[in-house]
Formats: sequence, structure tokens, C-alpha cells
Amino acid sequence: MAIKQLPILGWREWVSLPELGIKKLRCKVDTGAKTSALHAFYVEEYIENGNTMVRFGLHPKDKSTEQEIHCTAHIFDQRNVTDSGGHTEKRYVIKTPITLGQYTWNIELTLTNRDTMLHRMLLGRAAIVDNFLVDSGSTYLMGKPSKTPAPLAISRLLHDEEE
Repeated sequence: MAIKQLPILGWREWVSLPELGIKKLRCKVDTGAKTSALHAFYVEEYIENGNTMVRFGLHPKDKSTEQEIHCTAHIFDQRNVTDSGGHTEKRYVIKTPITLGQYTWNIELTLTNRDTMLHRMLLGRAAIVDNFLVDSGSTYLMGKPSKTPAPLAISRLLHDEEE
């Protein structure tokens, strides 16, 4: 029986969210969090051509509110999420491709204001389960997101989280 070699992530990595127009974003790989979370300093639901959508603003640089990126996405779900402080918040959930190093796959992201947090994005364990290992003593093991990532299916290494 062959053992699958899994890529190793550091506790902090660079990612891109190409469908949202986010080319480079520092994120914390958080195996203690089930869900992935993306910073959104405002969130607005709206209808476009009969589809329920969300528009939101993101400050892509940690510890800075100077730069803004405005994004739109289909709403995949709404869920109650309990943060590490025990506070429960109803959040919009979107599905979008993420690129981490040479790998690209779909993940679910909740939208929440992370202005007071050190990282604008958390990559939770549901997004990486069975596909990556995490070295908690290392950072940026994957380098910056590839300008030519592998296709969405991630060359059969990672499973696609589609329905």
C-alpha cells in the first residue's frame, strides 16, 4: 500500500483568491478553526439576475485600513460561527477558488470583520483536511501564490470540495 506524500504548510502562508481579484493575501493556517474566514469590513446582500449575491470590502494588508478591495460573490450559505472567544455570529458563506503555492482548489469562506485581528484570513482545517500537513514551527513554506497554478482539481492530489 502506497503512502500519500502530503505537501507541508507553515502556520502562516501567502494565498490568492483569483475570482475575488485578490492576488496576494497573508493568511494564518489555523487547525483549531473548522471554517476558513475572510476579513470583510462591510457586507451587503443584494439580488442580481435572480441570484442572491454579497458584496464586501477587504483591507488586504495586515494592520492597515488604507488599501481597499471590493468583491462580489454568490452566497453559498449562512451559518452561525462561534469564534475563539466564545461569541456566536451569523456569517455569510461564499465558495471560491484559493491558490496556495502551486495548488488551486475550491474552499468555503465565512465573511467577518477581522480589523482587530493580526491576519486578514484564517485557513481552517476543513479547507486542508486530508491534503496538507502543517508544520507549526515554520512559515511561508509554499512561497507566494503561483502565477500559473495547477488546474482547479489540483492534479488529483487534493479533493475538490464541490457539492
